[in-house]
Amino acid sequence: MNIGDRIDHEKYGEGIVSHVGVTSFKAIFIIGGEREFTQSNSDYEIIQSNEGEEAGGGVSLDVNELAGLVKDVLEKYNGLEEKVELGDKWIGGTMILKPEDEDLKGKEIPVETFFHKIVMVRDRLRVLEQNVNSNKTLNDEEKINLQQYITRIYGSLTTFNVLFKNKEDYFVGESSKNK
Repeated sequence: MNIGDRIDHEKYGEGIVSHVGVTSFKAIFIIGGEREFTQSNSDYEIIQSNEGEEAGGGVSLDVNELAGLVKDVLEKYNGLEEKVELGDKWIGGTMILKPEDEDLKGKEIPVETFFHKIVMVRDRLRVLEQNVNSNKTLNDEEKINLQQYITRIYGSLTTFNVLFKNKEDYFVGESSKNK
């Protein structure tokens, strides 16, 4: 085990080894953050070894710098950072939330800010979906039931498809999946 090794863990998915001790090692995962394991742990597989390279290349990093580097590597190799574009007509726009009672103050929100929140919800639903599908403790019926809830959530969010520039980024509900 070497610092920089890419591993695939049964529960946490892909990660990068950040520290190696005599009897244990630490790895950083997108799902689960930093985790420590004993060297005898067999819940992982090394998928890319950093063997033969000087650990850390002689560079000292703090945890935040290391986390940033790990994120960059995971994005590069896994395509985790997906570019989702806001529809052109909404760029620079403002959402106005206006209560019925005129004595109450309304709220203005930049469309870009709202769109970013919608994309984050979508991305987190995708991670949830992956976790459900890869979960080894759920049986198939439980996975299907949870997957149906996730699909219904996607369906509830189709109203916001009008904000997306590209159709392939749209939320797709149950009726659209069955076509």
